[in-house]
Amino acid sequence: MTNIQWSDGAPIYRQLKERVIAMMLDGMLKPGDALPSVRQVAAEYQLNPITVSRAYQELADESLVEKRRGLGMYVTEEAAKKLLLNERERFLREEWPLVLERIQRLGLALEDLVQAQSDGGAR
Repeated sequence: MTNIQWSDGAPIYRQLKERVIAMMLDGMLKPGDALPSVRQVAAEYQLNPITVSRAYQELADESLVEKRRGLGMYVTEEAAKKLLLNERERFLREEWPLVLERIQRLGLALEDLVQAQSDGGAR
């Protein structure tokens, strides 16, 4: 989780949670992998351990990680599938309508989009 820049736009625990989720989606954290300890993350990023615990607890509440007594937090087996499904649903609900609106506003046809994809985006 190196080089995290915290923004003022959202609570730090939520930003930390999103960073862990991004690492799962990118395959940097795989099912069965251990998350860094609360103490380790708190020390490395100069955060309050309660902040780190809250992020980890939300991940656990969503069944993305599980606590193993005395061992720490581990990525669950179903985390990757669940995250991909959630991200796809969010994209289709929130982002796709905006993309579609822009496509329509620009008067682009399906053929234009397919051609741009096959040209590598260059027109």
